[in-house]
Amino acid sequence: MAKYKLIDIASVIRSKNSGPYELTFDVIFKDFDIYGKVKAANAINHENFCALYGIAREEILHLVYFDPAKAVKVTIRRPIPSGALGETDVYGAQQHAPLMGLEVEL
Repeated sequence: MAKYKLIDIASVIRSKNSGPYELTFDVIFKDFDIYGKVKAANAINHENFCALYGIAREEILHLVYFDPAKAVKVTIRRPIPSGALGETDVYGAQQHAPLMGLEVEL
């Protein structure tokens, strides 16, 4: 097994609003072979996502491997609603950066 950073094996890593109270993270892989290996290894899972973002497991609303798009989608509760006082990323478009460095073992 070898270790890879997501930024090296994914073609898209992004975050965005999923309404004012949720954030969605998408990781879309370069090809079905890599996606299949990531899925088989359960390389993106509740435990490593929670550790990466410092959140409790119950903050993850959905973690789905979506075969037709060769993608993983994770939806979490926003720590602060979009546009609320103290919130720093209204669109949720800056929250994916920690995922880029996530190492997965395949």
